Amino acid sequence: MGRVTSSRLPTSARSSAPPAGLYARVVLQALAAVVAGFVAMGVVAGLGLWAAGAADLPGGFTAVLAAVVVMASGGKVELSGDAGALAGTQAELTAMPLTVTLVGALVTGFCFLRPLRHHAVAGARELLLRAASVVVLWLAALAGISALARHDFPLTLGGDAQDPLMELFGDLLDAVNPTVGFRTDVGPTLFYGLLWILGVLAVALLVSRRTPLPPRLVRYHEPVRPAAFAMLLLLLAYVVVGLVIGIVVAATKGHAAETFAVLLLGLPNVTWLALGVGIGGSWQGRAEGPFGLPMPQVLDAVLRGDGDSPDLSTVDLSSLAAQDARAWWLLPIAAVLVLAVAFVAAVRSPARITLRQHALHLGIAFALTMLVAAPVTLVEAHFGLSVLGIGDLASLGGEVVLRPDVWKTAGFGLLWGLAFGFLGGLLASRVRRKGEVDQDT
Repeated sequence: MGRVTSSRLPTSARSSAPPAGLYARVVLQALAAVVAGFVAMGVVAGLGLWAAGAADLPGGFTAVLAAVVVMASGGKVELSGDAGALAGTQAELTAMPLTVTLVGALVTGFCFLRPLRHHAVAGARELLLRAASVVVLWLAALAGISALARHDFPLTLGGDAQDPLMELFGDLLDAVNPTVGFRTDVGPTLFYGLLWILGVLAVALLVSRRTPLPPRLVRYHEPVRPAAFAMLLLLLAYVVVGLVIGIVVAATKGHAAETFAVLLLGLPNVTWLALGVGIGGSWQGRAEGPFGLPMPQVLDAVLRGDGDSPDLSTVDLSSLAAQDARAWWLLPIAAVLVLAVAFVAAVRSPARITLRQHALHLGIAFALTMLVAAPVTLVEAHFGLSVLGIGDLASLGGEVVLRPDVWKTAGFGLLWGLAFGFLGGLLASRVRRKGEVDQDT
């Protein structure tokens, strides 16, 4: 009877059934992608923290490392303080260590795509199974790391020891043993972590040329993938240029450890801002107090602006050039690199794609890229300590704010993409491309 029942199943139903061991194999491959991604992020974050001197923290290096990985995955880490009844503390931090983020995204995306490259066709069911496995395992790992990202540090008061007021405040604080610490906000961390991993998997599929797509999505291959790959190439090109400049600065200007800390933790934070500024975008910001961002001096000077003004300073090409005329180089650098990736996008596209289509594809892709790249450069940091209700202590209080003008920057991305997409397609018209035939055939 079993044979008779099986023989009556439609052929299409038998062929669509998943092969034996598929689920186990997919889960193992997803687990490998998740582990590789988190290990890569941990190594880069650990090296960056070590270069920044965090290895000397009293018993908190592991917790700080976990916090950096959580923040790099889109998670939220809250700062807190306890200074007893005599003093109040306020601390806030919103930032992404984008070097760690970028490395984790590249490694996870590569490991996710690698098994699919051996397939002639990717079924929708298998693709969804692979993506769901990675997402579930990623969130589980992120929850575990979030549990480690919590620690309290004792707070010591700096300042001039000869100042009677500072000496009095120091005695008061010593009596209450003030601390400052951090905790992971698990709910928002898992929500934004979900968006992060879904974005990584989507971008990986968009930029890959060899990975097959389900039949219903094949029509999006030609208009989307070349432009998406070009945008990834542009972002990586800026990171590579910044890495070369950083290595040269570390070798020639001193402060090598601090420079490598910036390279290993926040290089795209600076280079993607340079991209946005170079095409005409802008950021709003302010830096007050004794601490600031690990940023080029010209950017710090613009953010500090007029110390007496409560308004935010505008960070754009003209304000940076007012501090250092070399900032004008951001414009021709952007033009050369955008034209180069526009040419690559056109060469990777079929010959039948028109110049107008090249311009439209790259314009939309560039605008969407800046809609993603600009917001992740957001930085908001504040720390204040008041004793007996007396304001922020000058030696401990401060604020750093850097917010992108997202829609303005994305608008310039659209204009640049339209213009350079057309020019890139024009240059590529002299190069033999896929689908092109000789005139005499």
